[in-house]
Amino acid sequence: MDKQVKTDLFQELKTLLLTKLPKYFSNDEENKTLLRNALVEDCLKLDKELIKVLLSSKVFKDKFFVEIEGTLVFDKEKFSWLVNNKEFLPDSFTSFKQNIGLTDENNNFVISRKEIVLSYPYKDCVLEGGQTKEDQKKDEIFYNEILAPDDIDCLLEPKVFTNIKKYTREGEEEINSFDKKENLLIKGNNLLVLSSLLKRYKGEIKLIYIDPPYFFDNSTETDAFRYNSNFTMSTWLTFLKNRLEIARKLLCPGGTIWISINDDGMHYLKVLCDEIFKKENFVATLPRRTRDGKSDVPFNLSQDFDWILCYTNVDKSNKVMGRKVEKKYYETPDFPGRPWRLADLTTQKVESQRRNSAFDLVDPKTKKVYKYNPNRLWGITKDTFQEYYDKGAIVFPDDYDFLKISVPYARYFKDDDEKKGKLSSVISDFLIKDFLKSLLLESKNKHGNKHIESLLGNEKFSYSKPENLIKSIIENCTNEGDLVLDFFAGSGTTASTALKLNRKFICVEQMDYIEEVSLNRLNKVLEGEQGGISKAVNWQGGGSFVYCELKELNQNYLDKIKNAGSDVQLIKLYDEISHSKYISTKVTPNVLESNAKDFESLSTENKRNLLIQLIDLNMLYVNYSDIEDEDYQISEQDKKFNKSFYGE
Repeated sequence: MDKQVKTDLFQELKTLLLTKLPKYFSNDEENKTLLRNALVEDCLKLDKELIKVLLSSKVFKDKFFVEIEGTLVFDKEKFSWLVNNKEFLPDSFTSFKQNIGLTDENNNFVISRKEIVLSYPYKDCVLEGGQTKEDQKKDEIFYNEILAPDDIDCLLEPKVFTNIKKYTREGEEEINSFDKKENLLIKGNNLLVLSSLLKRYKGEIKLIYIDPPYFFDNSTETDAFRYNSNFTMSTWLTFLKNRLEIARKLLCPGGTIWISINDDGMHYLKVLCDEIFKKENFVATLPRRTRDGKSDVPFNLSQDFDWILCYTNVDKSNKVMGRKVEKKYYETPDFPGRPWRLADLTTQKVESQRRNSAFDLVDPKTKKVYKYNPNRLWGITKDTFQEYYDKGAIVFPDDYDFLKISVPYARYFKDDDEKKGKLSSVISDFLIKDFLKSLLLESKNKHGNKHIESLLGNEKFSYSKPENLIKSIIENCTNEGDLVLDFFAGSGTTASTALKLNRKFICVEQMDYIEEVSLNRLNKVLEGEQGGISKAVNWQGGGSFVYCELKELNQNYLDKIKNAGSDVQLIKLYDEISHSKYISTKVTPNVLESNAKDFESLSTENKRNLLIQLIDLNMLYVNYSDIEDEDYQISEQDKKFNKSFYGE
């Protein structure tokens, strides 16, 4: 169906229903929103009133009714498709309510196409997402509800930071100003931290590495997260989509994002990232060996790998990766003060491609002739030979006794190399020797676990990524001083590695163990701990970082609800929340008071769920715009730091 025809038809349907069946629209007089769910539900039930109105219009009668032996049959699937077509869904959760599928641009399922879109419930919404610990397993890790766009007002506004301290190897100190060159460790919901960072760091992050919650088809005892990782595909995709869309805005031109992922979720995440970062900006999928193998495994095949997806924000002509290579330079009397190196003088061209490079080179001093190779020509032409030779860019075998060469070479000077500042390509043989060697042999889970155990003791954090893995990534796509972001900081591997490699970092973690694990580990790094990559990079300690937290508001209530150990505590919370001024705008306070007895009769789990729904989820943390509001009791020191952080 032509797009314009579809649009006109949809608008005509809205006009018809608004005139004859206004019950399918919201009560907001200024913005009448079509209640799609109610309309589709009545369509599927063959509601007589709806059918009658549709039949009253010749356009819709012809479009959605088929005559069979004198009887008109309503095509309810075709009608539902029009109502839920994604082109007309700015106010809807998704075009599909229960299905995950691959659809084309017209919302038709595809079997085999080049361009595909991942369609899943709630994709147009925001999952604020709270992560619960592993011993509190639930069906999903998200303890608060999904927010549709119309429900969001100040959720993603910049937030106030509090409990601010600066750490050096000498200890901690309180500060009231922020230096943008400083490293940051932030405690708080990463979606809200990311939206706060946008105000100060948009387009400035060179590298993002994240190790997010994996999606597991079946939860097992080897789930690689200390917090609960059992949740559905649709919520997992939405959870990541919300965060990756902001992360993309934080990347500087030519920056890269690297995402660790397992088999179960990798292919879904690849399609999602193709949509967010664009398919043409996909860089690579790299394997990481996680263990040495097991015997008690499905299908008798031990899958001992997970994966790393890499994307950038520029096209293939940009060199977003590179590596420093220790090059051998020579110093000779004919070029005093200008060390030089040898390089290949040939290129992968044949005669038919570059005929003016198909010539024999003659050494001007010795008159020796060096035949050209018709399958690999000289990198210069017959016309440019003299120019290159005169400036010393060509070296012949007889020019220097110490050189053991049999053919002419190109000469590159060190000062020219340094001016270009160009990194060498990360070519396949290098990957095999070094990068993949690290990923396949030196970056197993046990390496990270052993390091954490030596630093913090047993059972502090399981499945920490090893520093060697992060080192391999950082060294191949950043320079010293570049900014690295990890918004699933976990045990702090990215922060520790960045510090040891003289990169700046911003790391974010929501879980309470940030103080016991991440913060504690980083302080040991400042002191010069010798685990991980320390010996390889000659780490002696030093540096600094700033620790801060998002200032909680309703998040306090969520924590209390989660940690309440009895019905008595939950009933007390019901009374407290009922009298709070930060309850949801959808809740009527006097109704809460009159229904207190009904609340007491609910099961413990239903009590928790109801309490969460009473809270205004837009106000989990204090907005920076409210920093002067006395109700939030923000100290003068915190005010100064926040104003400095946000550049005011």
